[in-house]
Amino acid sequence: MTAATAPYTDWDDRTWRAAAWEWVAEALARTGQRITGPVEPRVRPWALIWRVPTDAGDVWFKANAAGTGFETALTAALARLAPGRVLDPIAVDTRRRWALLPHGGATLREALTGEPDPARWERILPEYADLQRATAAHVDELLGLGVPDHRPEALPGHLAELLDDGAALLLDTPDGLTTEARDRLRSRLPEYAQRCRLLAEGPIGPTVQHDDLHDGNVFVTGDGHRFFDWGDASVAHPFGTLLVALRSVAYVNGLDAGDPALGRLRDAYLEPWTDRCDRPTLLRLAETAAGVTMVSRSLSWRRALDTTDPSRAEFAASVPGWLDELLVTEFA
Repeated sequence: MTAATAPYTDWDDRTWRAAAWEWVAEALARTGQRITGPVEPRVRPWALIWRVPTDAGDVWFKANAAGTGFETALTAALARLAPGRVLDPIAVDTRRRWALLPHGGATLREALTGEPDPARWERILPEYADLQRATAAHVDELLGLGVPDHRPEALPGHLAELLDDGAALLLDTPDGLTTEARDRLRSRLPEYAQRCRLLAEGPIGPTVQHDDLHDGNVFVTGDGHRFFDWGDASVAHPFGTLLVALRSVAYVNGLDAGDPALGRLRDAYLEPWTDRCDRPTLLRLAETAAGVTMVSRSLSWRRALDTTDPSRAEFAASVPGWLDELLVTEFA
């Protein structure tokens, strides 16, 4: 499979827009709401989002492209499996990959505008870990819904296949991998597979893994936090979450990678898992998972950009970019 095989939906097409508008209006009517004005669109190659004004406040319509289409079903499943940790959809259409969601309030990014505070994550990360623990017994169901399989035992095969996808790697282009870099990654496949085995044989099993957890994907509410935007998610080792989450906190707050504040956040996330094994083992697993999950990030970008939408070119370097980072990573 190349990086651009799936035809894309023209979200400006009048027929498509009329069908989506009708579906939103009918879903709202069932709840006693009605649309009161024009929608505000946000378009990416992997999804369209409408902010829809109603007589009871704004709601949000999301249409996923094929590569992230599993998000619709996953969102509905998480609302059932981990109530209170995600938004409860107003309506979903898994065939058309549509979801209608209530307004979630302010995101963490909005709540902290001008006042960055990494300590806020000391509460958020354990809540997110609770969501992962609640869904761990439902891995087969999630896989059946089409959530990508990034379990540690699957990732070496995924990486080998990805390294054969020269189009996705932008091979030998200014923004891509060189042939020499790809060959070096191939030579490290046995080492990568060994790290994956350490995770697969460890005491912490797979569950849902958001894979893009940052301050823009967390709603702040009066009774905790809600996690949203699951289009990058997979079934994977849960600790892979820390790769993006901690990097994001470091970036927003201007912290070095070794800052003690990041260590406290890592420990806060790991605390709910201490019933499974001792803390030194958890720390080793977390460090190993961070390196392993770079491949997951590359794969999620390739899925999101598996479209002939011309705008995908703006983001295409993200696929080889994560593999380039893997190349210089010293595995735990």
